[in-house]
Amino acid sequence: MKKITIDDVATRAGVSKGTVSAVINGKNSVKPQTRDRILDVMKELNFRPRGMARNLKNGGSDKSIAVIIKDLNYPFYASIATGVKEYANSKGYAVLITSSENDHEWEKKFTHLFSTKDIKGAIIAPIVEGTAEIEHLFKLKMINYPFVLLENVKGIQSNVVAIDNLIAIKKAVKYLIDSGHTKIVHFAGPANSSHTQERIEGFRHAFSESPLVFHKDMVVHIGSRHEESFGNTLKYFRNRRRKDYPTAVVCFNDQQALAVMTALKELEIRVPDEISIIGNDDIYYAKIYPVPLTTIRAPQREIGKKAAEILIRNIESPTLLPPERVVLETEFVVRESSRVLNARS
Repeated sequence: MKKITIDDVATRAGVSKGTVSAVINGKNSVKPQTRDRILDVMKELNFRPRGMARNLKNGGSDKSIAVIIKDLNYPFYASIATGVKEYANSKGYAVLITSSENDHEWEKKFTHLFSTKDIKGAIIAPIVEGTAEIEHLFKLKMINYPFVLLENVKGIQSNVVAIDNLIAIKKAVKYLIDSGHTKIVHFAGPANSSHTQERIEGFRHAFSESPLVFHKDMVVHIGSRHEESFGNTLKYFRNRRRKDYPTAVVCFNDQQALAVMTALKELEIRVPDEISIIGNDDIYYAKIYPVPLTTIRAPQREIGKKAAEILIRNIESPTLLPPERVVLETEFVVRESSRVLNARS
């Protein structure tokens, strides 16, 4: 099948190659109606911009994709990247792995770089907290650049691979309720993250299916990074009398859980004797935490493999494919950081 080129787009749209190039590079020199016509033609022909790398002597036989994770130090993302690499390598693709380090501007720079330098597609763990905007993701959609997100982003119809956060948290809370806990709180993550909202909903649902009553003050946003989670945990407990402490905390992720456990140690609050802690992700060192962590195991490598599979399918398809959403199941893993108070029969 003939490879669609920028000349084909220009001819079909009735404009010059330079005008098409200006649209691809986001320049404001093109009239809105002309820009819209070019973007429509690009989608109709399933055209994707090509970088200069294809002009090398090998004739463009090298194939590569990129992964943008949030934090190189968090093993959850490293395991996902490993899954991406395993699948992509099996299909002849090299993988570039980089980290935004939770900096929205770096995420924007990387998406622009990869979409203009002949990296054929990207898997992105998007930053959606604070004032982060998503214009760069809209631009990728406009120029028909293949990408897969590792989290839903409101307003973007795209390929997504994620876990069922709602059901996962429900399992954890049900376990605590069945173990006799009645004073349970959820330490939530970044307020604007879809993962955060899904986990809060799972927490609420668990209470709606139990004799216990949910109150909004049972959800406390303490962040997901170690330092802010540590500081906010100290503040939470120092502002309460010991008799008002929860008997269990369900954390946003394992990284947050470690910060919580570290803060509780400083406060001389024993885990799990006084407070049970549950994490989320089951990163590889959760089992060797100061107290081995009860957590929700996410299929991290499988997430990476599935994301790579969808991305490469879109890259190699001669036609524009509809967005795919894949939701993977989790497993609840009980270790020493949680304890039974008075188990239900």
